[in-house]
Amino acid sequence: MDSTQLALLALLVGVIVGGSVSAVTVAALRARDRARNEQVTDVPEGVREVLHGMDDAAVVIDSSFTVLAASAAATPFGLIEGTALPTEELRALSRRVRGSEAAVTAPSATETMRLRRGALPAEPRLVVVRATRISARLTLLVLRDITERERVEEMRRDFVANTSHELKTPVGAVSLLAEAIESAADDPPQVRIFATRLQAEASRLALLTSRIMNLSRLQAADELTLRDVSIDEVVASALDAHAIQADSAGVEVVRGGSRGHYVQGDAQVLSEAVGNLIANAIAYSPRGSSVGVGVKSVDGAIEIAVTDRGIGIAEGDQDRVFERFYRADPARARRTGGSGLGLSIVKHAVQRHGGEVRLWSRPGRGSTFTIRLPESAAPAVEPAPKRGRKKKRPAPAKPAVAPAPEPAANGEPA
Repeated sequence: MDSTQLALLALLVGVIVGGSVSAVTVAALRARDRARNEQVTDVPEGVREVLHGMDDAAVVIDSSFTVLAASAAATPFGLIEGTALPTEELRALSRRVRGSEAAVTAPSATETMRLRRGALPAEPRLVVVRATRISARLTLLVLRDITERERVEEMRRDFVANTSHELKTPVGAVSLLAEAIESAADDPPQVRIFATRLQAEASRLALLTSRIMNLSRLQAADELTLRDVSIDEVVASALDAHAIQADSAGVEVVRGGSRGHYVQGDAQVLSEAVGNLIANAIAYSPRGSSVGVGVKSVDGAIEIAVTDRGIGIAEGDQDRVFERFYRADPARARRTGGSGLGLSIVKHAVQRHGGEVRLWSRPGRGSTFTIRLPESAAPAVEPAPKRGRKKKRPAPAKPAVAPAPEPAANGEPA
């Protein structure tokens, strides 16, 4: 082998050795950087500021499931800096994303994750948790509370189902009565009976439809047109609207309390709310009893209390009587024509005016529903327009009158 070949061989060996050394060096550097990254648990710059500005609960955790940074909304869920994740569900989610660069959403479209929020007694909340890998040792968890959204959706489904059920009953009755009238066309007395029942079912259907529309209007986002409303006028309108019902039921309605109070609101909506309470009190009061409607001012609020001496409401039903279509006594409500929407309308009407409804009741002793509304000052009375001062006309000259003749001695004029 000549010298040229030896030189080429030596050069080749040098290249191979140099390449191997370089490869080993690069691999070692990469391994060092990887190990360094895996050991680093410092929260990246700016992450804490982002977390503090978030409305949702969010935390950054390390591989030991310790919370390194947290938003303010995360504290009620027990996600506090320096503590471990409180549930195994969150830990399992963190494990799934630690070895992947992709984000994972939990729960899936058909699963839910319930976490407890607040101190004892802790409230279970439905949350959607999104986990994102920040580094080999750091994971970001974002929790979005969807409890209220699910509750509203459930209420919407229940409302549609209950409305369909309630409307189906009078509609079916109207259809059957119409067929009965047609079949009894040759029997006038029977036709009159069916016609009376048909009219009653039609009135019930109209009332139910009207109340559903009122409730939908109160639950809409549209603002009410507020003005100075006299409570005396509201109560008087409600009493007049239910005077016939009270006379038919043999119940006396007594108005008491102070007068001259005003609130900011919609007079028609408030009259319907008070009227619904009066109608319920009359319907559930025995014949010969009385219903009291009292008004007073307490700590800047106007209280309108409607009290009856009826059957009362059991304690277990008092929290639910304001729900739509809920009836504490379904059989009696059917007999009295109740739709289960009256108290729900009252609740939403009062809430739209910034107030609240309170209930006191004892079975066998009666019930008292109290509407509390923010009191407003009485509207200023506009002064009467000033009339221009009329110029005084000079008095017309009196015609000269001849002096009466002096009587003569015999009493006759001379």
